[in-house]
Amino acid sequence: MILSDKKLKIKNFSDSQADKRDKWIKRNNYYYKDLIKFLKFNIKENSKILEIGSGTGYLLNALSPSYGVGIDISENMISRAKNNYPNLHFFEMDGENLEIDDKFDYVIISDTIGYFEDIQKVFNEIKKCITNDTRIIITYQNIMLQPFFSLAELLHLKMPSNKINWLDLNDISNLLDLSDFSIIKKGKRFLFPFFIPIISWFFNKYLAYFPIINSFSLYSFIIAKRQIEREEYSVSVIIPARNEKGNIEEAVRRCPKMGQGTEIIFVEGNSTDDTYDEIKRVYEKYKDTTDIKYIKQDGKGKGDAVRKGFSIAKGDIFMILDADLTVRPEDLPKFYDAISRGKGEYINGTRLVYPLEKESMRFLNILGNKFFSMVFSWLLDQRLKDTLCGTKVISKKNWQKILENRSYFGDFDPFGDFDLIFGSAKLNLKIAEVPIRYQARSYGETNISRFRHGFLLLKMVIFAMNKIKFI
Repeated sequence: MILSDKKLKIKNFSDSQADKRDKWIKRNNYYYKDLIKFLKFNIKENSKILEIGSGTGYLLNALSPSYGVGIDISENMISRAKNNYPNLHFFEMDGENLEIDDKFDYVIISDTIGYFEDIQKVFNEIKKCITNDTRIIITYQNIMLQPFFSLAELLHLKMPSNKINWLDLNDISNLLDLSDFSIIKKGKRFLFPFFIPIISWFFNKYLAYFPIINSFSLYSFIIAKRQIEREEYSVSVIIPARNEKGNIEEAVRRCPKMGQGTEIIFVEGNSTDDTYDEIKRVYEKYKDTTDIKYIKQDGKGKGDAVRKGFSIAKGDIFMILDADLTVRPEDLPKFYDAISRGKGEYINGTRLVYPLEKESMRFLNILGNKFFSMVFSWLLDQRLKDTLCGTKVISKKNWQKILENRSYFGDFDPFGDFDLIFGSAKLNLKIAEVPIRYQARSYGETNISRFRHGFLLLKMVIFAMNKIKFI
């Protein structure tokens, strides 16, 4: 391993600190417990993990990977890591010249990005050992608090460092973008580094996430994924239908063919206006020219209907289209284009960009949507302008992952929207929004109660705060 002068200095410095590293970790255990908690929240159990700059292996071991590999430029750090954790795999290696053949579910760069001479080269090297589903998780000391960290080192409260770069979140985001990675989310956490009962808990669990105060948190994080080339998929369009008799044939007639094939699945929800008979009539009329299925819902609520439709869908991509057709079926190719080009892994329609058609949404509904959009953008660390648009798109593969993880939130969502939103956020799926022109209903009345359902939505948001944000 041939090293430049700068790298050689970093290696020598790290070698000199190797025998003290574990003592510093133990001394600052409160900080490391929070870091591990954050990483465990974002990393699925029994995953394959690569840590670049693994030091003595403490962090990698704490994540209990099914297969864990750590690399570090320091020979002494790697030697201690091998002795400490023989169940893991450690290699003396330069992050700017990776020689690893394996593919990993997660790549972690924790507080070492400031030691790389060419950060963009590291990002490009990472591509050798990732798939399109791999998540890159970077944590890094908040550059705004650099004087605080220097003082802590001077007072022997923190392990000495010898960084050659100090970057903020925007710098790292730009380098990731130049290396063809997409940012999923970024932010800051951990406000109070000293353990004082109740006070530390309140500061770090709640206060640290509020605007302005959050700027003073100790470390920043970025979660990213590789940008992908366009791929072609088959599509299943799920249409929950309750008291929508007048819209059934229009939905079939106007639904476009997409990708490698499109199937339409109606899920009828115990209507009182002969919707089910109409679905059967339309099925007989169009079954020879269009791939149509239908099923009768035995549960209640749109969420149950969506899950039932997903359970029989055969397509690679699942789309939800409300039977009221307030989102035009003709707009579905925009959603397909976004997911097939890798612009997002969960695609959400937004009705709040283009002007609304007269009477398509009541004033209080507009205010409610704007309120929830602000709350959710803060809650998820991703922009989400319209949480309640019925048209949502996700791959079958990612829906299966949400189902496997659904017990984390429980069966709390009668609408189905929040199963997808919260589930996607927990999996760190890239969220993208497609603006649509929202139309007024031409048949029937809305099944949504503004006040009763609005209160229920607020309860779900508060519930999700403790599951997603205040962790």
